[in-house]
Amino acid sequence: MPENWTYAKAGVNIDAKSSAIESLVKELKFKREGIGQMVRMKNLFASLIDFGDNYLTLATDGVGTKLLVAEELGIWDTVGIDCIAMNVNDTICVGAEPMSFVDYIAIDRPDDAITEAIGRGLQKGAELSNMEIVGGEIAVLPEMVNGVDLSGTCLGFVPKDRIITGQACRKGDVIVSLRSSGIHSNGLTLARKVFENAGYTMKDKVSGLKGTVGEELLTPTEIYVRQVLDITRKYEIHGLVDITGGGLRNILRMNQSCKYIIDDPIEPAPIFKKIQELGNITTEEIYQTLNMSMGFDIVAPADDAESIAKEYSNASIVGRVEEGSGVLFEPENILYEHY
Repeated sequence: MPENWTYAKAGVNIDAKSSAIESLVKELKFKREGIGQMVRMKNLFASLIDFGDNYLTLATDGVGTKLLVAEELGIWDTVGIDCIAMNVNDTICVGAEPMSFVDYIAIDRPDDAITEAIGRGLQKGAELSNMEIVGGEIAVLPEMVNGVDLSGTCLGFVPKDRIITGQACRKGDVIVSLRSSGIHSNGLTLARKVFENAGYTMKDKVSGLKGTVGEELLTPTEIYVRQVLDITRKYEIHGLVDITGGGLRNILRMNQSCKYIIDDPIEPAPIFKKIQELGNITTEEIYQTLNMSMGFDIVAPADDAESIAKEYSNASIVGRVEEGSGVLFEPENILYEHY
């Protein structure tokens, strides 16, 4: 058994990534004036653009190394769903509705079967998001890529009086989590390395899992658009969080004068337990890398949170908000202090 696999050991250091982002952003100094100007708020999941009575939103993301699983299994018709999901789930975190999408495929050689299958997934994701794919690009780059890379960008909008930034979170609020469909499209580098190091291929079956390793990892990312927009129309919502790379540390992107306490986490699905077991991964590490079945979090006043948990079958109350700072995973007294 390996000693304490970590995301960094697998090749992805999230702290180094944050540093790289900061080094890039500090060079972006030009500011547009007038309509179309960026709204400068830190830590949002989607960028805001001033556009009259509305904010336009932009979010961009890709599928990551989940594509290597698709390649090994020859299954390409689900990763388009992931590409859409990774963008629209960030877009709704500010209360915005996704409306348009463009995709980008970098490929070493044109392959009609692969791009057709990816297109089916993109179409399904667009339907689930009530969003139109308005364009895109396929770049053939044999000297730069070995296989396929898939990413995209989402345009959304939100009326200015409906914006949700997380700054309204306060003591007494309650945290509701929407169950994930599985590993989603984050932490796949760690997951793949753990299974490979344990001697499994993506085509092998493992005790405790329904399908093969690859089939479990390819489960499409849940798209929360229709549900979350329905919730924001019905209830008072103070914060929305897409639990992606960084796990529970994503919650720190909201009001940082609050302490977010996860005291009753959702029971992790078997895929997470198997990854932790095979990789001998600490609880602290796995909850800051994978979603652990808590795919999307909602912070609301107590009465609203209780109503949300009763109305939606995939929703559970997982925690509370107090004065202080950080995210406390209370069952094991683990405190995350920075994003």
